[in-house]
Amino acid sequence: MPRTEHAAKITTVALHEDEIPVDEPVIRSLLARDRPEWAGLPLRRAGAGTDNTMFRLGDELLVRAPRNAYNAGMLAKERTWLPRLAPLLPLAIPEPVHHGSPSDAYPLPWAVYRWIDGAEPGPDTVDDWAAFGRDLAGFVRTLHGLDISDATLTGYRGGLLRDAGAWVDRSFAACAGLIPGLGTLERMWRDALALPDPTGPRVPLHADLKPTNLLARDGALHAVIDFAGLIVGHPDAEHATTWDLPAEAREAYRAALDIDDETWQRARAWAIVVGVSGVAYYRNTFPEFVAECRARLAAVLAAS
Repeated sequence: MPRTEHAAKITTVALHEDEIPVDEPVIRSLLARDRPEWAGLPLRRAGAGTDNTMFRLGDELLVRAPRNAYNAGMLAKERTWLPRLAPLLPLAIPEPVHHGSPSDAYPLPWAVYRWIDGAEPGPDTVDDWAAFGRDLAGFVRTLHGLDISDATLTGYRGGLLRDAGAWVDRSFAACAGLIPGLGTLERMWRDALALPDPTGPRVPLHADLKPTNLLARDGALHAVIDFAGLIVGHPDAEHATTWDLPAEAREAYRAALDIDDETWQRARAWAIVVGVSGVAYYRNTFPEFVAECRARLAAVLAAS
């Protein structure tokens, strides 16, 4: 499903108190039980995020093993929705090929997807950042225009800024002395809280379009992966991850979607929310992800 392995982040550290450990022997035992025809294929770690640990299986497949029971529930969402969305979207997205059941060795559901070749977007993999931003905007426009009114998909990133207030305040407090410009970031957050709420319709959201969930190929955006956060909600937070991209991509994205000032301010506030909460939660366990969050917050400050 995801990227070429040289770009994948590998972490074996437990990130959550309720995390279920998983390693290659456990994955092989699951494959031997469910899909013995795959059990002898080469298996190697292919990265890990905050929700899943991943293993490349042979040349064509990828195994995703959730870190805890909460994230395991997201696999069912992908199994239901990815086949419905794939024919309607302008970029490649993951294709589930097997849904695995729990075992004594690993008491959570797990899944196998078709591998998608590509690399994380960066200066060595993207030829034209403005074009990249426009392509990402085209994907978002199409996704947000789909009718999945039969879905009951919820999540905080599709809600209102004020609903996140209490835990965001705790995150700011936990980051005291850890983030340059924290006071300015908190002021931006509180200024956005005073804005009118979004009034448009609730739409389907990917909800986590950060670069590690995008794949570039041949110099351009090729695929969007990891739909575990798929929700229906207000679109503001969908735009937040553009602060993870170079300014040329972010500006082209905004222009392509014609995003108004108030929506953009709320999107910036969501970028701050996720960045500050990421530093607060993972500061002692996932330094690579904390570095991503810090870079996002620095970009917000630089663009303000």
